[in-house]
Amino acid sequence: MHSNNSSLAGENRGPLSSLEDWDADLLKRYPDPSSINEDKKAEEFRNYQATEKDGVREFYRLNHTFQTYEYVMAKKADFLKFDKKEMPIWAAFDFLNQLVDDSDPDTDLDQMQHLLQTSEAIRNDGHPDWMVLVGLIHDMGKVLCLFGEQQWAVVGDTFPVGCAFSDKIVYPEFFELNPDRYNTDYNTELGVYTRNCGLDNVHMSWGHDEYVYHMMKDYIPEPGLYMLRYHSFYAQHRENAYNHLMSGHDQEMFKWVNLFNPYDLYSKNPNQKSWDELKPYYEDLLAKYLPANLKF
Repeated sequence: MHSNNSSLAGENRGPLSSLEDWDADLLKRYPDPSSINEDKKAEEFRNYQATEKDGVREFYRLNHTFQTYEYVMAKKADFLKFDKKEMPIWAAFDFLNQLVDDSDPDTDLDQMQHLLQTSEAIRNDGHPDWMVLVGLIHDMGKVLCLFGEQQWAVVGDTFPVGCAFSDKIVYPEFFELNPDRYNTDYNTELGVYTRNCGLDNVHMSWGHDEYVYHMMKDYIPEPGLYMLRYHSFYAQHRENAYNHLMSGHDQEMFKWVNLFNPYDLYSKNPNQKSWDELKPYYEDLLAKYLPANLKF
């Protein structure tokens, strides 16, 4: 029904000023525990209605309306052929650098700086080098914008499709607009799945997480793949809303997702080394794990 998004949303094709508005909104919803004001009650931090930018609400209206099971399957069939383009990973990083959010008063960092801050924080804490690599590439799936994907199909909190939408997902009221909400095949607790079937058998909403996971699944150890695939699955790693779909193995692997998530959200190092100093290390790291060219 919604496999072709070329005509969707009309004038609402750009609900956010840039993709980084979503990142800024995440920090409002999931603030760093070490920086929470003592005079602010904990429940205030999950007040989605208080989001300052109307564009975020519009973003999630579109996301929750059109991320259907049919839509996800069509996108996977299209993009997971990886037949759009072949280029060195550095060319993908150059594209990501165009995604800086000039409207965000909290940061003037380009996307590459965010990735380096994440990866450097992981490296400084002595984690394995494959996890450092995950920090560097975890948002690389945003190159979907290069192929004309709309914002709500690139970023956003992710969630399973093909079963009932949890009320723990941000702005759950917008799922009333999603046709799967009224499809008896999809609107039960388990939907098309079986209890504790394991997340590898579950289809997640389409976006940069799923895309980069499939791109990297032949190159990176399994804990890193979980980090890539589920780092935006806040309904689970913050709310445990989908335990009924997770296997025991998923529960073990989510320890890695939980380890990674704070580096993604809260790594802000103003004293980071220059790119000239860092480049030799990251060139060697990429060469160790990835081919010279990647298919997108």
